[in-house]
This record gives sequence, structure tokens and C-alpha cells, in this order.
Amino acid sequence: MTTIIPSLRKHLKSLVKPALGLGALAAVLAGCTYNEELGRSQLLLGDPSSMVSQANQAWAQIKQQERISTDPRYTSRLDRVSVRLIRAMGDDPARWEYRVFDSDDLNAFALPGNKIGVYTGIMDLMENDAQLAAVVGHEIQHVRYNHSQERYAQQTLGQIGAVGVGVAVGSQCETDACRQRALQGATLGALGFFLLPNSREHELEADIGGLRLMVQAGYNPCEAIDFWRNMERASANSSRPPEFLSTHPAPGNRIAQLRAEASRLGYQCS
Repeated sequence: MTTIIPSLRKHLKSLVKPALGLGALAAVLAGCTYNEELGRSQLLLGDPSSMVSQANQAWAQIKQQERISTDPRYTSRLDRVSVRLIRAMGDDPARWEYRVFDSDDLNAFALPGNKIGVYTGIMDLMENDAQLAAVVGHEIQHVRYNHSQERYAQQTLGQIGAVGVGVAVGSQCETDACRQRALQGATLGALGFFLLPNSREHELEADIGGLRLMVQAGYNPCEAIDFWRNMERASANSSRPPEFLSTHPAPGNRIAQLRAEASRLGYQCS
């Protein structure tokens, strides 16, 4: 949900290994399916069971290298909230694994195969169970919406397009340095105009889906807005790129989207 810290990013690299070539492009196009809950089509590429297997390996490494909290002030809250949310969507909590990691990082994450990690740093910002439900619900929806598999497809397509454009532009060059700059420019273009906007879309979808799940579980969705205000204050002094260069929406945009969705659900949040 928040920016992935470097120590976590290295565990997740194995989940996204874009392939190149016409065969990969055909696979991407063949993997287009319509998601009724999201109201849009998704590009889903890759073997889901293989992605879960890789995610399980990454999860095992994270648990070995990160410090798992045993403090009941954190673990009992996460257990209580996670079970309530999972049951509200009609699933079995035994099919999910969730852990608290002892770190000051303002972060939480989800992996394919129903794995959720939450850091003590972000839990310290939460004033009640409902605010934790906003974060856990967000991560649950990332898993349910197959966002990792969709990102795999998007990165594959983005790299195919970048290589194609880079080769086409580079064919007009007379030096290797010129051709290299053409490929780098095409890659940056794919990042800015395709990959990053899609990542922000995933975050907003998980926000909205998490809010709806909160309501299903009996939590007040207005607490999600209060939580994001806390996050905005806590990260006020940190450097943040403009939204169009970020994988995550600006906090103000998130809050506006959440307030609008809460209103559609019958809640008037301040």
C-alpha cells in the first residue's frame, strides 16, 4: 500500500520477470478477461500456481530476514481484524496467513497465495480496529483482484512496446550511443505513460474495495479517511515525487476517492 522499502523489494523481484517477443505479446492479448467487480477488463499473464509458488518462497524469505512481532498489542489486533474481514467476504481465515513485522516502516504488503504483512510502524498510527481494517482490507483486495498477475502482464507489454519503439527510433541513429538513448527514452515513456498510471489505478481499486469490505464487516468506513490523514501527517517531511511519477496516488487524492465512495455507501465523512 505504501512505498515498498528496499529490503522488501528484493524479495518481490522474482514475482515480476517480464518476457519479450511476439509470443509474449500473443499471450498477453489472450489473457484479457473481464472483472465484473472492478467493471473493467484485466490483462492476466502467467501461471497463477507458479506465481503463488514464487510468492510462497518470497514470504518464507521475508519471515526469515524480517523480525516477526510476538507482541500481543499488535498480533491480537491483526488476528481479530483479519478474521472479521475474511469471514465478511465469505472466505475461511485458515486459508490466509498474516504476520506483524517489527519495524518502524509505515508499510503493509500482500503477496499472491493469501499472504499479508503489516509493520508495527504503521500500526502505531492506527487509533482503532477500523483503521487497521482499512489497511488489511486494502491488502486483501490486492490479492482478490489478482493485481500481481496483472502487473506482470502490464510490465511484459510495457517492455515489448518499449523495445519496439526503441528499435524503430534507433534505426534512424548512426551510432550505438544514439540507439541506446532511444531505447532508454522508450523505456521511460512506457514507465510514465503506462506502468505507473496502472499501478496507481490498482492502489485506488484496493482502497475502494477495502472500504466496501470494511462496511461488510461492520466497520465505519470514515475511519479509513482518518487513517490516511494520519499517514499524510506522518510522512509530511518525507520526499515524495509528483503523483504522475509515483506508483501510489497522492494522499489527498486517496482521501477524496474514499470520501466519495463512503458517500455512495451511505456514510457522510468529514
